Amino acid sequence: MEKQDRIKYLVDLLNKYAFHYYTLDDPLIEDSEYDVLYDELVNLEKETGLVLPNSPTNRVGGEVLSGFEKHDHLSNLYSLGKAQSKEEVKNWANKTIEFVENYNKNHVNKLPKVEFYVELKFDGLTVNLTYDNGYLVMATTRGNGTTGEVITSQVRTINSIPLKINDTRLMEIQGEGLMPISSLEKYNKTHEPKLKNARNAAAGALRNLDPQVTRKRNLDAYFYNVNYLEENGIDNQEQMMKFLSDNYFKLYPYEKHATSFEEISNYIDEIFVLRNKIDVLTDGVVIKVNDFKTREKLGYTNKFPRWAIAYKFEPERFTTVVKEVEWNVGRTGKVTPTALLEPVEIGNVTVKRATLNNIDDIERKQVRLNSEVFIRRSNDVIPEIMGVVNPEQEDTEEIEIPHNCPYCHSELFRDGVHIFCPNSMSCTPQLVKRMVHFASRNAMNIDGLSEKTLEVLLEKLDITSIEQIYDVRKEQLLQLEGFKQKKSQNLIDAIEKSKDVELANFIFALGIPEIGEKTSFELSQKYKTFENLRQAKFDELIQIEDIGNVIADEIVEFFHDETISKSIDSLLSKGIKIKNPENVEKKLDNLTFVLTGSLVNYSRKELTDKLSKLGAKVSSSVSKNTDYVVYGEKAGSKLTKAKDLGVKLMTEDELNSFLDNL
Repeated sequence: MEKQDRIKYLVDLLNKYAFHYYTLDDPLIEDSEYDVLYDELVNLEKETGLVLPNSPTNRVGGEVLSGFEKHDHLSNLYSLGKAQSKEEVKNWANKTIEFVENYNKNHVNKLPKVEFYVELKFDGLTVNLTYDNGYLVMATTRGNGTTGEVITSQVRTINSIPLKINDTRLMEIQGEGLMPISSLEKYNKTHEPKLKNARNAAAGALRNLDPQVTRKRNLDAYFYNVNYLEENGIDNQEQMMKFLSDNYFKLYPYEKHATSFEEISNYIDEIFVLRNKIDVLTDGVVIKVNDFKTREKLGYTNKFPRWAIAYKFEPERFTTVVKEVEWNVGRTGKVTPTALLEPVEIGNVTVKRATLNNIDDIERKQVRLNSEVFIRRSNDVIPEIMGVVNPEQEDTEEIEIPHNCPYCHSELFRDGVHIFCPNSMSCTPQLVKRMVHFASRNAMNIDGLSEKTLEVLLEKLDITSIEQIYDVRKEQLLQLEGFKQKKSQNLIDAIEKSKDVELANFIFALGIPEIGEKTSFELSQKYKTFENLRQAKFDELIQIEDIGNVIADEIVEFFHDETISKSIDSLLSKGIKIKNPENVEKKLDNLTFVLTGSLVNYSRKELTDKLSKLGAKVSSSVSKNTDYVVYGEKAGSKLTKAKDLGVKLMTEDELNSFLDNL
């Protein structure tokens, strides 16, 4: 047998053995036999220089990374709506059943009777895997749901994750990276410092720049969702799980079906008991609608799918003593209290701080200095004070509410249950956080202007307002520690480049209270120019979807505040050129596009957003109703189908020319 053929044979054989060992928990050979074959493969790869993409030797871990790259997901990864009580689950389930019943009364094509799919809610780190032509080509964190960080080298160290699968279509597979509790215990016997808990250990390992550190944690992963799939013919959750299983993804061996809340409730109770006996951390239960057509009809809110919900177990309560309270200033000027505690162990984590949301929270819970208090880790993550053990406890002191900002010493004002620092222009914590928001990717997109860099600029260059960022000169940067020629020039270039900005991004960058990316886009579509928006009336604003009375008031007050208005005028005087959406609006109305293959000049999300803003519909599948298919390298079945149907085809360059001609 030729050496190349022997390599291929060994790779396939070793991957088969690994699948049975790590995924099926059904070893086919002894470890010593595996090691002999593995060593043979290593030697052959050294001799020939041939290392196949799915070779198990690729799992060892590569060089230490200098940083994490960003990557846009092919399809958004939605988080789930949370239910803290069974009553909330009951309301959700009944509403879902009622929706289907009402739908079937008014439509010829009926939806099936609602069946729920119940599974564990894992407590690890979400991983999103991209496969193309059958090979693992990318792994990322969830990030903000749209953009994650690339952790391919780290994920490759997880033996249960397949490097090669049967299906050759482009796809994204979503799951959870975990550190089994047994692995944590084994690790802590031989390593210092010891890891506190399995959840943080897994998240820390997957976000460690050194893949060798990840490998030592002996992580595992379970998968539960096909986030994107070309020519997706999957009709329900059962078929999806079978697809995952057929392609060697590890599934957790617990799944139940229910047709009523009563059945769901029984499974929740079952998992509550089970979670203390299994080898993975679970902090709740996920309930999904099984049928995908029903999911499509139920749709999504701005943040969550309406067809799924996560039930969170009530965290255990512990007691400790409040020693001090510190007050912190946020981007909006809100001053919030944090309790400094006598250290207490909760779930193998030493808790020293806990949140107190506002003044009302302190008063309602009767919290005082030296009070013995109940605390819990809300969602098993953020420590929270629930109340005092004994309201009549002696030797306690009242928590003093500050009258002046702890940073700039401006006099604070109270608005409802919150207190605020009015000095938005020169209060350092406010200014730094506002500038970080202003410079963020979906705002002005000033690459390199991190929180750490901004803190240096504020301190060394005496910057006291956002618009002064545009006055920074390269010569000034070169005088600062850590700023060499290239870094300084890159930052100056990024600042200059940010002056050309889309209206929606500029609106978002201003940090108007309660205004996120979606509302910023809607405002840009409604008002077309920034000057129009500045003159917006309350009665107009409440006509926009998702804008109610409170948000409309915030917008009007924001633009009528004299100090803010002067700051905006000063900012615009720095050469900011706002691109108005009216020039390109709806130019592609009623046209349907499909994207396929690897794109070079755009991420899929960028191109989808660009086409959507022009009025086009971007579909995931090709049909006779498709107007254009935009294709890149490695375009697969979608391109073939488009040719068969006679759909118009475009390369990226042809699309750019097409859009320029608009």
